[in-house]
Amino acid sequence: MAAALIWLIVGIVLMIAEVLSGDFVLVMLGAAALLTAGVDALTGNPVIDVLVFAASSVGLIALARPALKRRFLAGSGVPTGTDALIGAHAVVVSTVDYETGQVKIGGEVWSARAVHEQLPPMAPGTKVTVVEIAGATAVVDVMS
Repeated sequence: MAAALIWLIVGIVLMIAEVLSGDFVLVMLGAAALLTAGVDALTGNPVIDVLVFAASSVGLIALARPALKRRFLAGSGVPTGTDALIGAHAVVVSTVDYETGQVKIGGEVWSARAVHEQLPPMAPGTKVTVVEIAGATAVVDVMS
């Protein structure tokens, strides 16, 4: 039973240490140590403990770690910042033409310009769609 307690402590310490490293190695070793603590509590055989720890460590590091890293490094896929404004609906605040204007996007006033030079000026109150963000200027088109 003392060995099971040692495996349990080692597992918890490794998982806590993972917070500092963030590389998903220590958490895999910690999970293997926790699994080994359970096996030791059932069997009490140190040879089985070592085999379980070795097999579960290799298995977790080789199989689970790459999948977890891909998942966490891929991000959520949700656009953020100015990318989140593309496709947003806005309302013209001051006349928008190909060179100047202002629109209100989600409660914030942005400088704006029309997407095409051929578009007629858009009067205040016109509903538009954000096509692009160029610097601090929203490039807009009339909603269809």
